[in-house]
Formats: sequence, C-alpha cells, structure tokens
Amino acid sequence: MAKKRKQNDPLANLLETASKAKLIELIIRIASTRPPVRHECLDYLNKHAALSPSQKKQSEGEKLLALWAELVPDLDELDAYGGGDYDTDFHVSSLLQDIAQALSRKKTGAGYRQKLLDNALPYIESGNAGLDDDLYNLAYAACYSDDDWRALAQAFEIMGGNWNFDHARRIYRRLGDREKYLELRQHKLNTGTDYFDLADFYWKAGEKQKAMEIAETGLLKGKGRMDELRQFVARRVKSAGNHERYLALQFEQAIDPLTCDKYKTFRKLCTAAEWKCYEAKILARLQKARETEQLRIRMHRKEYEEAVAVLSQSRYPFNAWDSAYELQTAKRLESRYPEAILKYYLSGLGNLQSNAPRKDYARKAHVMSKVHRVLVDVLADPFRWRDFALKVKKNNIKRPAFQEEFTKAVPAWQALK
Repeated sequence: MAKKRKQNDPLANLLETASKAKLIELIIRIASTRPPVRHECLDYLNKHAALSPSQKKQSEGEKLLALWAELVPDLDELDAYGGGDYDTDFHVSSLLQDIAQALSRKKTGAGYRQKLLDNALPYIESGNAGLDDDLYNLAYAACYSDDDWRALAQAFEIMGGNWNFDHARRIYRRLGDREKYLELRQHKLNTGTDYFDLADFYWKAGEKQKAMEIAETGLLKGKGRMDELRQFVARRVKSAGNHERYLALQFEQAIDPLTCDKYKTFRKLCTAAEWKCYEAKILARLQKARETEQLRIRMHRKEYEEAVAVLSQSRYPFNAWDSAYELQTAKRLESRYPEAILKYYLSGLGNLQSNAPRKDYARKAHVMSKVHRVLVDVLADPFRWRDFALKVKKNNIKRPAFQEEFTKAVPAWQALK
C-alpha cells in the first residue's frame, strides 16, 4: 500500500525527473533554515544509507549541531528573560539532555564537541536561563580527554564567580593538579563542606596530620553545611579510640538541625548511662526544631500531652498535602484529647462568613467533616454538633458553592434544619 501511494504521489513523480545534483540542492535549501528538518535528514541517512565510519561520525556531529540550532532561539529567550513558561523550559531542557546523552557515548568528533562547548559556555557564564544543570552536564559530556577537561576548567576560571571556581577546582582535583586545586580551594573556605573537601584531599594524599588540622579548624570556623566534616572527624576519632569525643560530635550532628530520624540514630549510639547524660541536652534543643519534627519526636517518646501542645501552638495547615503527618497524628490523638484536637480542627475553618473560591469551600468542608467526627463520634455530642453546624449553614445559605461542597463532604449536611 505504501509503495502504491508513493507511485501516485505527484511530488514523487516530479522528484524522479530531477537530477541527483538538483535533489541535493533542494534538500540543502529546505534543511538549511529548518534545524528539525536537517536533523531528520541526517538521522535518516545515518540509518538507511551505506555511510563510511568517518561519514557516520560526521553525521552524528551534525545531528547534535542541528539539535543545538533547534533549541537556541528558545534558549536565547530564556536567557534574556531569566526563564520562561514551563513548556519552553521543558523543551529546551529535553534537547540539552539529548545532546549530553549523545556526547556521553564518546563517539563525537573533537571539532563538533568544541563547537557545542563554544555555544554553551556563554549561557553558562550568564547563568540566567534557569538551566544551569543541563548546560553544565552538556559541557562535562563534551570532555573526552584530560586536555578537554583542563580547557574547560580554564574556561570556568576565566568566567570567575564562586560557582564556576567550584567546578574548575573539582576538575583540577580530578586531574591530579595539586597546585591548581589548592590555589582555587583557598579562594573559598567558608562552609563545613569547604573544609571537608580540603581535609579529604590531604587525607587521600597521605598527609593525614595536615588533614586533621584542617578538619579541626573547620569545626571551629565553618559556617553551615557541617555534616560531612563532622563525620570525617568522628570516624577518625572513633578509630583512635576516643569514644567520648566521637559521641560529642554525633550529638552536634543530631541537633544540626534536630530531626526525629537523627534523634533515633543518636539514641542507638548511646549506652543507657550515656543517654541519661545526653537526653536532657537533646530535649532542650527540641523547641528549635521544626514543628513537624517536634511532633514526631514527642510521638516517638509516647509523650502525647506534649504532642498535643505542639499541635495546639500551630494552626491547622492550609496545604494538607504537605502536612500529612500532622493530620494523621491529630486523628490518632482524637480519642485521648478530643477538646484540644477539636480546637485544632476549628482553627482550620478560618472565616466562615466571607466569599471565597470554590476550592477554599471544598477545603473547609473537609475540615468540617473532621469537626463532625470529633463532636459526634468521639465526644458523642450530636446536639453540640447540630447547634454549631446549623449556625454555619444558615450564615452561608446564600452561597450555593459553599453548600454544594459541604453537602459532598460533611455527613447529613443537607438534612440539617
């Protein structure tokens, strides 16, 4: 059937009258200003024509340049305006990833890789398109040899800025260029991660005393992001038999910031006597933890009254999806502390006497169903429920969307009279 359609196609008939030179001229003319068409032509020839190895390599390189030409108008727009709509962002990101993936197969010629790098580096330097990860990945994928990596590191150095210096420094360390790595590392020694990177470098170079000196300095001077550095020191003091120092470092790790998972991990490290010493210290830091983590720790310790107090100090979450644990915990505590949990639910109703979008009515109706559950099922006080709910219903009787959402979510709402 396909063959028959081709024979009856007027365009096919006309193409058969043209010479090879004219056909080539036609295809070049069409593809030269249409990158997707050029890419499709190259892909077709690569799959169906008997190309030599060098021609195949050339075809692959040209395909990548065609992909770049296809994405660059949108990339220019993203770079000019500091980002753009989701579809454009996704389209450009996908094509950049396709190029990087093709480069990572190590089959692209040096000339084509250099062209792609030359194209990408200005956008990396600008950093305004919102696609930094994709652009850096493309640049890394274009490097096949140590010379390629060194040239890229030098390009990052010329650009300047902490982020590009970070990339250059990591490349020099990978290449084993001690002098350049240390030169750039001294440009930035602020966070615990910075000090860890330098200490780890010296440790792996066999300069263990120097490594520990750097690490200890970092523990005193590092500002934030201390996890890796603390664990680096902790492992080594533990190996040296200094259990007291090891435990002190793990305590600092647990409270920076304090989470339930860290709490449980640290608890397992302690003997009963050690935990007796540290328990009060860790609980003293509890109020500085996020409310969700406070709640998790209180529930883990079966301190239900304290858990209710945490809920009572916070309002019912506007975005219930992000606060699933809090809502699950509230439900678990309904039978133990019904009045406190009822108050928590009521805080989620907000203003019930003002106009709002339907989605807000739907959210409030879901909360109202929980109020119903506590008053009717837990407290067994249907009269209290009726008095409260009927007042809410009457106050919103002229809001049909409100009534529809509450009818869907709250038991027997329509029957309230």
